[in-house]
Amino acid sequence: MILLLQEDTPFPSVTQALSHPNGLLAAGGDLSPARLLDAYRHGIFPWFGEGDPILWWSPDPRMVLIPQAFKLSHSLRKTLRRGAYQLRTDTAFEQVMRACAAPRDGQDGTWIQEQMVQAYCELHRLGHAHSVETWMEDQLVGGLYGIAIGKMFYGESMFSRRSDASKIALAHLCAQLQRWDFGMIDCQMNTPHLASLGAREIPRNEFLSRLQELINCVPITDFRFDTDLFA
Repeated sequence: MILLLQEDTPFPSVTQALSHPNGLLAAGGDLSPARLLDAYRHGIFPWFGEGDPILWWSPDPRMVLIPQAFKLSHSLRKTLRRGAYQLRTDTAFEQVMRACAAPRDGQDGTWIQEQMVQAYCELHRLGHAHSVETWMEDQLVGGLYGIAIGKMFYGESMFSRRSDASKIALAHLCAQLQRWDFGMIDCQMNTPHLASLGAREIPRNEFLSRLQELINCVPITDFRFDTDLFA
């Protein structure tokens, strides 16, 4: 059994999350900024399909990417040095979310529904959610979005309309987060693609311990990236 959240019900301890399906903790509640930020601070995130109630998760183990561990391939390094793109932050947040929500080959539907878009756009307006964008010829061709709390970044989704466009955004994010002394990027679930980029699984208790240190660090108030990351 999982807890059904009412509007003012606090989250249960993540130790109560189910093993099957891995990490399912609670259902219900809302997607208000206060609820979402409280979830992220406790290592919990929403993930649910169309027609489902809001479902809250905290899987064990947890997939994370340490910024220094990002695997920069030789071909991507050449692309970054060539610089035939523009890297922007927070100029097209909603566009990035909707691009991430677009149908993909081999997938039915999306978990990024309209209520998620509206909720995270509000977090963006409040300065908590950010987009990292790859532009070419004044067209948005790739990017990612996520949440920053203290020195912790929670990655949500990526998209790419041209080769390596999402990897360009992630490479810049990892390089900038290193300069800002961020400790982890939460990747939530294990996928071969994330593993190929340097992400790895760690036990949930280790994730939570490190998380509590990072979210209490002084936050970054200006999410603009340095221009010499790959000069």
